[in-house]
Amino acid sequence: MMKLVSVNVGLPREVIWHGRTVTTGIYKQPIEGRVALRKLNLDGDRQADLSVHGGEDKAVYCYPLEHYDYWKKELPGRDLPMGVFGENFTTDGLLEHSVHLGDRFSVGTAEVIVTQPRMPCYKLGVRFASDDLVKRFLASGRSGFYVSVAREGQVAAGAEIKVVAREANAVPVSALTHLYVAKRYADDDVALVQRALHVAALPESWKEYLRARLEKTHA
Repeated sequence: MMKLVSVNVGLPREVIWHGRTVTTGIYKQPIEGRVALRKLNLDGDRQADLSVHGGEDKAVYCYPLEHYDYWKKELPGRDLPMGVFGENFTTDGLLEHSVHLGDRFSVGTAEVIVTQPRMPCYKLGVRFASDDLVKRFLASGRSGFYVSVAREGQVAAGAEIKVVAREANAVPVSALTHLYVAKRYADDDVALVQRALHVAALPESWKEYLRARLEKTHA
C-alpha cells in the first residue's frame, strides 16, 4: 500500500551561510491533523525564492521514506526527522523508478500529478551545513519528485495514496534525472526524450532543456 507518512510545512527563515544571510523555506516540520492542499502549496507552507521553487508545477515536494535508511548510513550521527530534506510529503511505496511523469494520484480528498524530479540547489547544503551534499544527493539517484495539484482538498499523515491514472508514455522520474546528468545520449536516451516530450505534465522549461540536448546529439 502507498501511504502518506508525514505532512511537513514551514515558512521561510533567514540563516547565516558562509558569512552571508540566506533566506530559505527548506526547514519543514511535521504537522498533525488535516491540512488544506491548494494549487500552489499546503496551508502553512511557503517557498523563499519563487524563481526556482514553488509555482503550480512544484506545489508539493515528495520524498520517499525508503531513502532515509540510505542517508542515515551516509550521514552517521545526524538526526534525520521527517521533512529534513525539505519535503512536504514523506511517502511510503512511491519510488522514482516506479513513479512516472504524468501519473495521477489521490491523497485524502485531493488529487496530484507528478511533474518532475527535484534538482537540488545549494540550500540543501545550507540545511545540512555541507558544501558537498548537493552533489552527493544528485549522484545518489534519490531525488524525490514534485507534484502539481489537480484537485484541491484535505490531506493528513497516514492517508492512503491511490493511483488514479498512469501516464501512457511511462517515463520514470529516475529516467528524467538520468537524462539531466548524462554527458551524451545513447539511442535509448533519445527515444526516452521523445516520450518525455509527449508528457503534458512535464513543465515547458524541462522540454526546452531536452530539445536543446537533442539538437546537440544530432549536430
